[in-house]
Amino acid sequence: MEPTAAHRAARDRIAAGLAQAGFALPGTLIVRAYACGKPNCRCHAGPPRLHGPYAEWTRKIGGTTVTRRLTPRELTEYQPLFDNAKKLRALLGELQHLTLEIVQADSTQEP
Repeated sequence: MEPTAAHRAARDRIAAGLAQAGFALPGTLIVRAYACGKPNCRCHAGPPRLHGPYAEWTRKIGGTTVTRRLTPRELTEYQPLFDNAKKLRALLGELQHLTLEIVQADSTQEP
């Protein structure tokens, strides 16, 4: 496997992005509104006025999915950590794509 100068430059750019990344939280953040189970509630009216919005953080812990509702203060505090995690996943995807390019180019050059 022999990367070109362009491949090495792309790898260095990705590595620099990884080095600049801060702390990151795993999992998924979703903000949504709900209808409750009370049949006469405003959330079942026409048009419905749902409860929320609520921020929920979902992740795996020991193979089990765990969801935690975040307060508005926690959402504000944790949002940069979720943003960092998203950037890290994107950079890792770029690095994997680059590696596939190198491996595929190498396999087509062999006799």
